[in-house]
Amino acid sequence: MEVETTLAKSIDAASENAQYDAACKRVLSDKYVLAWIMKSCLDEYRQCTIEEIAEKYIEGQPSVESIPVNPDETNPVIRGLKNEDKTITEGTVVYDIRFLAYAPGTGELIRLIINVEAHSSKVGYPLIKRAIYYCSRMISAQHGTEFTKSHYEKIRKVYSIWICPAPPEDRRNSITRYRIREENVIGCVREAEENYDLMTVIMICLGNPDEVEPDGILRLLSILLSNETEDNEKKRILKEEFAMPITETLERSLDDMCNLSIGVEEKGRAKGRAEGRAEGRAEGRAEGRAEATIDLIHNLMESMGFSLEQAMQALRISEEDRAKYTELLAKQ
Repeated sequence: MEVETTLAKSIDAASENAQYDAACKRVLSDKYVLAWIMKSCLDEYRQCTIEEIAEKYIEGQPSVESIPVNPDETNPVIRGLKNEDKTITEGTVVYDIRFLAYAPGTGELIRLIINVEAHSSKVGYPLIKRAIYYCSRMISAQHGTEFTKSHYEKIRKVYSIWICPAPPEDRRNSITRYRIREENVIGCVREAEENYDLMTVIMICLGNPDEVEPDGILRLLSILLSNETEDNEKKRILKEEFAMPITETLERSLDDMCNLSIGVEEKGRAKGRAEGRAEGRAEGRAEGRAEATIDLIHNLMESMGFSLEQAMQALRISEEDRAKYTELLAKQ
């Protein structure tokens, strides 16, 4: 019974964290927020105003966690984007925010596929590799949607933009770009840039908003995703410092973020107090707690279909303890 109660609480906590993440993504999917990101990070929009990008170049309404699409099914002309690419042979990739944008000043309208991810950089692997993988999947998913058969000339450029709210110290307050460049090893050949410049990864690593330019994208995103800045103060800064319209949708998303962050913080403190009391108990109960935790991990893996890493993350098992539980589970 105690194990079931703990499991239920763990699932509730994971659910609340997921709701908070979803609220963050809804904030980031606001057209004016995306316009600030695009103007600050993408060459195509450097000379545009924020209003032009938001109202003229972003196509439709950016989607957040919508219905899956299956690129394995052949359909010659499919417009719009979903947030999941699923193939029979390669599995499923889920994107946080995904939308289409037109590039200005090119003579013809070029559709850029831009994916924005709000993510922690502490994931146990190089995040840049995952970002490149996402770009590759966004390109391969265009077969049967943007182009058919061998019409590779119709492949659209893709961007994958990653926002890391809590990066390592050496990456704080930085924006880094990775892309394909032409390099002549022998000879002097010049290919049209649009034929190979098809994917770009941009890493936006946040930090203290007071340590960056007062009117720059790092400050804007740091304020938006901050748990320390009050809701009304966020809205004031958006209006006064960034001239951003506070739509009803954006205001509701900001309110959700604020309310959910308070709930998560309070539950975190309660959990910390409970863990502190547990640490003061007899040493002989440590083994029992370990066994209970292993049972919780098994339950999450079996009932929720979680991987071992996902189960330990949902249970908030610390990095230093994960190796211990991995070893204990391997012995069973």
